[in-house]
Amino acid sequence: MNFLAHLLLSGPADAPDYAHIVLGNFVADAVPGQQLAAYPPAVQTGIRLHRALDTFTDAHPVVRRGTARLRAAGAGKYAGVVSDVFLDHFLARHFDQFSAEPLAAFVPRIYRQLTALEPLMPPRFQHLLPYLTRQDWLTNYAHFEGIARTLAGLARRAHPGSGMDTAVAELQANHPAYEADFLEFFPAAQQHSQLVLAQLSAG
Repeated sequence: MNFLAHLLLSGPADAPDYAHIVLGNFVADAVPGQQLAAYPPAVQTGIRLHRALDTFTDAHPVVRRGTARLRAAGAGKYAGVVSDVFLDHFLARHFDQFSAEPLAAFVPRIYRQLTALEPLMPPRFQHLLPYLTRQDWLTNYAHFEGIARTLAGLARRAHPGSGMDTAVAELQANHPAYEADFLEFFPAAQQHSQLVLAQLSAG
């Protein structure tokens, strides 16, 4: 669910095959393991990068601390999903700290690149992409209203009583604690993504 983080962590924009790595990182959740070989090599790199980042994130002690706080606040088994959404909230707010390209330039460029490669996307993401771009999800993650809409949409697709639709109140109530978690964690995620991309490029 943390689209902005995965897109930023897809590597430098001038890297070879960058757009296809971005695509793979974007759609990875809709590509089961056995379908990986159906995609071009650079898209496969993006999918593998996404999976490596998810594994790293889920196991990181700072993230686990935040998900424990979310479980205690009522998010239950969806704490990890809510944590991902919170991550994008803080990344949108602190984007200039982690990218030389401003968010206002990064987002429209990414939308253009994803739209150009839309025919390669799984159907689920072909359906999602127009909503992502027209409603400008990536920019709106910076605002509580955007996070509330995202969590409400996720709650509609989850089991009743998931707690996701009310999690924005927890974000507002404990914003400094979640922000501190993000600022401690994200540099490590950037470092890990660079390491994984180097390993994947080396074969």
